[in-house]
Amino acid sequence: MLADIRHWLALGLIVAAMPFFLAGTVGLLRFPDTLTRIHAVTKADNVGLGLLVAGLILRNWSPAVSAELLLIWVLVLSAGATAGHLVGATARRDQEQTHATGNKT
Repeated sequence: MLADIRHWLALGLIVAAMPFFLAGTVGLLRFPDTLTRIHAVTKADNVGLGLLVAGLILRNWSPAVSAELLLIWVLVLSAGATAGHLVGATARRDQEQTHATGNKT
């Protein structure tokens, strides 16, 4: 009985992650500039990955696998935040240089 509840809860979390990944991808493809695209990808994918990791932890129910999945989630969160910051800072610097010189490339 408890295994069935855990199975269905895991399935629900995994399915709930899909719209976040889809929203992040649509934002990446449809938003007008670099900063809004980065925002869409980093926020939506991090939430989606968190739900996916929670679902996989419930599905496997092993401390070793859970620790690995949590480590992966933390590393992806750190990498996403760092990459988003670097790309955003570069895009902002390019916009400031474009306004200062008046060149549109």
